[in-house]
Amino acid sequence: MRVHAAVKGAEVGLQGNEALHAFHPAVAEWFRRRHPAGPTQAQAEGWAAIASGVDTLIAAPTGSGKTLAAFLVAIDRCYPGPAESGGASRGTDVVYVSPLRALTSM
Repeated sequence: MRVHAAVKGAEVGLQGNEALHAFHPAVAEWFRRRHPAGPTQAQAEGWAAIASGVDTLIAAPTGSGKTLAAFLVAIDRCYPGPAESGGASRGTDVVYVSPLRALTSM
């Protein structure tokens, strides 16, 4: 499993359940209930790079949690943060490209 970020020096994510501390409490709780064994290596290592906004490539086997690694960050951004001084929400933009090669061979 490899995580590559397009920016040199992008920090590698935290390991295990520690990686969930960066998420909104509701998102982290949903993940813990749905995945009691904790995040996969692909998720734990990918979240920090994805959340930082750099282009990120996670190379890992099918079923390793790559899609959820990408979308959990997007879902997390849908939750409101601390109240800001009168500013309107910027919204959430997501572009996720997946070749889904595994599905083409079925």
